[in-house]
Order: sequence, then structure tokens, then C-alpha cells
Amino acid sequence: MTIAYPPSRARRLFTLALPVFACTLLASCAGLIGPREVEIPLSKLQAGVDRRFPVSNRMLDLFDVQLSRPQVSLPEGADRVAIALDASIAPPFVKQSWTGSMSLSGRLFVDVARGAVFMGEPKVDRFNIDGVDEARQRQFTKVANVLMEKVVRDVPVYNFKMEDLRYAGVQFVPTRIRTRPDALLILLEPAR
Repeated sequence: MTIAYPPSRARRLFTLALPVFACTLLASCAGLIGPREVEIPLSKLQAGVDRRFPVSNRMLDLFDVQLSRPQVSLPEGADRVAIALDASIAPPFVKQSWTGSMSLSGRLFVDVARGAVFMGEPKVDRFNIDGVDEARQRQFTKVANVLMEKVVRDVPVYNFKMEDLRYAGVQFVPTRIRTRPDALLILLEPAR
């Protein structure tokens, strides 16, 4: 037995059922959205690091150190970031100062709570000061390694934007990082 509704009643039922059906469909699609990858170009990383420099610091109350002009690079496949910097070192009570350059690198990791990518385990790869003998160069390098741990500890390489972590109404969390010479690739998975 078939029940025939007047056309206006059927239209009303359809009008009421359509939004419920659409919401159900969207909710089921959101559950089907899987991991996605966000690409952050090297230029965005460079701009983020540029905002945090120059950095001035006193090392062991012996030297005033200024680091400036960072140049960010991403060694392919290493999941590390490298930064080359100009360095200036001056004893606080002497008019003499030295200039040179340094490069450091570190392992990339995501701090989900702070919504950013950081450089961990920083290491000075090269530290060259113009006009300084080899013995003093080694001393500066040792001190620079101590300084880098302090300088780099809370400096994010990239801060996530809300649109990076939300897609189609689903909240995502970063789970893995890969690098290419021109970009940082971050795997995002739906939050549980």
C-alpha cells in the first residue's frame, strides 16, 4: 500500500530532509578526509627567520656577539635546516672587534602545543672570524656552540596559521617533516 501525500506536503518533507541529509553527508566526508601535506616555500621560512635577526648576546661575560643577515637553506633528505650568518665579536671593554661568518644546522621538529616548527639540536658547522689565529678560532667555535643552544632554543623556523591546520571543517595536527631544497613539507593528519 502506497501513501500519496499532497504535493505541498511532500515538498515540505523534502525541504526539511535536505539540510539533515546534507549535514550527514558532510559529517561523513569529514571522517573520510585523510592525511594531507602542506608545502612551505623556502621564501616563507626565510621571511620568518629574518624577523628574528639581528641577535645580540654576551657570551660568558667575555664577548659581545651580534649575528645578522641569516640565509636559510634546506639540505635535501636530511630533515634539517641550515642557517648561514654574519658574525661580529667584540670584547666589552676593548675597542677591537672581529667580523666573520658562521653556519649552523639543526634537526627540524614540530611543537604542536605552540603551533610551530623549531630547530632542535643546533650545531655550529663553521665559524670563521677574519684575522684571528687558529687557536682563537677554536675557542670562538666552542663558545659559539654554547651560544647557539641559547639563541636557537625558542626561535621558531615557521609558525602555523589557522588555515594550515584546518581544512574542510576538520582540525589537523602536524606529524612529520620532510625537506626539499626549495620547501619544507609537513604531513598533517586529522586530529583524533
